[in-house]
Amino acid sequence: MQKVLIVGAGRGGTALLRVMAESDAFQVYAVVDPNPQAPGLALAQSLHIETGKEWKKHLSEETDIIIDVTGDAQTFIDLRNARSTHTVLVPGSVASLIYQLLTEKESLIERMGNESFIRDLIVNSTHDGMIGIDCNHRIILFNEQASNMVGILKEKAMGQPIYQVIPMSGLPRIIETGRTESNQELVLDNGLKVVTTRIPMINDQKEVIGAFAVFKDITEVVNLAEEMTNLREIQTMLEAIIQSSDEAISVVDEHGRGLLINPAYTRLTGLSESEVINQPATTDISEGESMHMQVLKTRRPVRGANMLVGPNKKEVMVNVAPIIVNGQLKGSVGVIHDMSEIQSLTSELDRARRIIRTLEAKYTFEDIIGKSDDIQLVVEQARVASKTSTTVLVRGEAGTGKELFAHAIHNASSRRYYSFLKVNCASMPAAFLQEALFGSEERDASTGELAIKKGLLEQAGEGSVFLDEIGELSTGTQKALLRALQTKTITRLNSEETVLLKARIIAATNHNLERAIAEGKFLEELYYHLTKLPIQLPSLRNHRMDIPLLCDRLVQNLNQAFGRHVKGVSAAAIKELMDYTWPGNVRELENVLSRAMIFMHHQDTLIESKHLIPLHTSHAQKPKVNEQKGTLAKQLEQLEKEIIKQTLVKYKGNKTAASKELDISIRNLYYKIEKYEVEVERGS
Repeated sequence: MQKVLIVGAGRGGTALLRVMAESDAFQVYAVVDPNPQAPGLALAQSLHIETGKEWKKHLSEETDIIIDVTGDAQTFIDLRNARSTHTVLVPGSVASLIYQLLTEKESLIERMGNESFIRDLIVNSTHDGMIGIDCNHRIILFNEQASNMVGILKEKAMGQPIYQVIPMSGLPRIIETGRTESNQELVLDNGLKVVTTRIPMINDQKEVIGAFAVFKDITEVVNLAEEMTNLREIQTMLEAIIQSSDEAISVVDEHGRGLLINPAYTRLTGLSESEVINQPATTDISEGESMHMQVLKTRRPVRGANMLVGPNKKEVMVNVAPIIVNGQLKGSVGVIHDMSEIQSLTSELDRARRIIRTLEAKYTFEDIIGKSDDIQLVVEQARVASKTSTTVLVRGEAGTGKELFAHAIHNASSRRYYSFLKVNCASMPAAFLQEALFGSEERDASTGELAIKKGLLEQAGEGSVFLDEIGELSTGTQKALLRALQTKTITRLNSEETVLLKARIIAATNHNLERAIAEGKFLEELYYHLTKLPIQLPSLRNHRMDIPLLCDRLVQNLNQAFGRHVKGVSAAAIKELMDYTWPGNVRELENVLSRAMIFMHHQDTLIESKHLIPLHTSHAQKPKVNEQKGTLAKQLEQLEKEIIKQTLVKYKGNKTAASKELDISIRNLYYKIEKYEVEVERGS
């Protein structure tokens, strides 16, 4: 739990205190304000929280978060100078945003709770049993009628594998085939005979995410038909029943002409009695076949038929049963279920997931550990990059933290309140990747309707798109991306229209793009667009002095992950870690520490050398003296040439940096390069 000090008890401080006091994640231990009449002080006292006029009296080393809502610039500076290194200082603008996000979260949770209640009310008010499963064949929907038919309480059924509740269920087969099965007979373990319709649940990406079954006791339908010995005589009673039902019901005679409808039917379809009674059964259908007419022809009930009804083309699911009196067909009765509410709730859940996905950028520059010159240099470069909208290319070996820097650049930029979308260019086939990035348009061959699927570059809006492993892009996708960067527009697949590109591109790679250009695998022009603002991350072996700081942070994180209380790494183990060359960089260091903690005894509080897996120390290769015969002067010249060459390679052709490393003048370095004919490879 984070210990919080709130400075400023005005309206903003009061609002934050009220929200944070209800959270288990924060402990507000003090609220201060020079104004004794500030409303937040009274609220804090009612919550048994310390109050005062001077924040200095309440600030301590144990403070995790300070929230400054005074609006006074000098107070913010004083707090920043007085806080400890681990204490986070949150300015008023960010505090306001936190309050807004927490309030919106509570509102969203309350709204989703209400909508969940409405959905359960709809599902449980039907006379049909309903069961839904997810892709793992576990029950996610089990209404009260299903509980009554199967004889198992909803609480015991939810989350269980479907085969444990209904051993002969056909729902897993629907997930495999993706096809609807209508009017299937099934005998339950308790001997109950039902007719069921099984439907696959498909998301916007046309993926099957589960299956849904609607079933009804056949006995109920048979009894209904047998008991209706004279439709005309009991019409009054039937009409009263129908009128009082919340289900949309319609009844037709043996010729398919409307006899009865109820108010729920009118509300659902938008059709009045004058538009339906004595009219053909097809009157209310916008798209699809009349199930009434099908039942009158076959004398068999129909369950779970999907269609559009009424002038508003309402999407419904229809159950229709024949009315048989003394063996004679007298008509049919239909019950119409409105599926739009469930679809609306599903849409809201999808929207909530999309909102959550936009908060993926979770790291800031404060999360970047290191005091070495190499790290401080790239952090400063990244901070400069965050202030611009220029495309950024983050380069470095695997495990150096390229994604961490991409998050930090986004969160430090003016785009931090917009989406941050990550795309791993090496994780999907080229065709799917191009469609995912740029979107597509498809026109339905039968209806002619245009289906538009927005790509990630468009979905990001004014946010950032992080293209990881950009060196893996296919040539076609490279060309499309180059065109987008050049024209600042996006062209969806199968479309000629363009959409304005508002998002900022942050790319990353551990590939040698220069070599890829030479081999014809990467477009040179795209390379120049990406390298307008390159950031080269150093490998861990080049800033080993940061290993102790990295170990401290990693141990803290691993303690939370593993539920341990390890205090740190011993000096001997640190020395062993610093002697290693770390080909896997920081990621490898994290793996080594995590394995050490996993196999430590619970009473151990320090990671010792004995806990580390054997590290094969690989010292940097020293230039070897040329083994060919010759004078001492010749061999010294050859050694000097090799040292200069390796130093230039290390600094990617930067002669100024190389001269400082070799402690010679830049003029002398140029002379030796020309003398020894050293070829200089330029970096990006």
